[in-house]
Amino acid sequence: MKNSYFINYQMKGIWEEASYHSHQEYEIYIFHDGVCRYLINNQIYDLEPGDILLMDGLALHKPNVPRNSEYVRSVIHFSPQWIRDLLKELGGLYLLKVFEERHHYFIRTKMNDEYKKLETVIRRMDELERFEDEENAEMEQKALFVQMLTIIHRIGEPDKLKQPGVHSEKIEHAEKIAAYIQQHYTEKVTIDMVASDLNISKSYVSHVFREMTGFTVMEYVMGSRLMRAKYLLEAEPSKPLKDIAFESGFESASHFSRYFKEKVGVTAKEYRRTRLKIYI
Repeated sequence: MKNSYFINYQMKGIWEEASYHSHQEYEIYIFHDGVCRYLINNQIYDLEPGDILLMDGLALHKPNVPRNSEYVRSVIHFSPQWIRDLLKELGGLYLLKVFEERHHYFIRTKMNDEYKKLETVIRRMDELERFEDEENAEMEQKALFVQMLTIIHRIGEPDKLKQPGVHSEKIEHAEKIAAYIQQHYTEKVTIDMVASDLNISKSYVSHVFREMTGFTVMEYVMGSRLMRAKYLLEAEPSKPLKDIAFESGFESASHFSRYFKEKVGVTAKEYRRTRLKIYI
């Protein structure tokens, strides 16, 4: 199961995930209780208990949780290769389409009966993580995993889907700022540029984005550049690192190298080598 499947059931408090991040695995995020405003790419969701977020992992995402607030969620990361063969045998490959065709997908369950079934399945999956008989545990986990995806698919069918209500003016401005940055992060982005092009005051740009998302405009810019660089490192294995740096918006190759090592924990070269080994 290593590197294929990971579950954290009903985690409480803020951990590493509170930083702005992306990853290769698909993610199922379930919000159980507390207060959380979640940013994914250029969209912001004020979460309610029972809300579900499905992400392809490459979508930049970050929870914004007020200090000392309750925050309870379950997070499941999985490699689609881990479950794909079984889904194919069962005629269930359609259950992965939402991850493959969208960067993220939001479902508001209102904690209905299907949601309660989902919680029961995930609780059992978490229990199996502590089984010593790993082979038999994985068999049951895969069966439960298919059941979990099926329930999520039923909840998220278009005619049953309930999206969040009308956004506040602040959230709409923050989303516009995020969308603008995603279009221009490979350029030399400044707060003055964002404010001018969106016809918003410079101080308001900084304030509203920080308030709504929990991080600064430049943190979002750098996170977008880092995601692009990680993609290029894997998608174009022969492209020189200096070219990746400039195509991702970094001001220099040396700045890219320092920033990548600081945020990812390994050098860009090491990251590329590790990621490419997966496909050998």
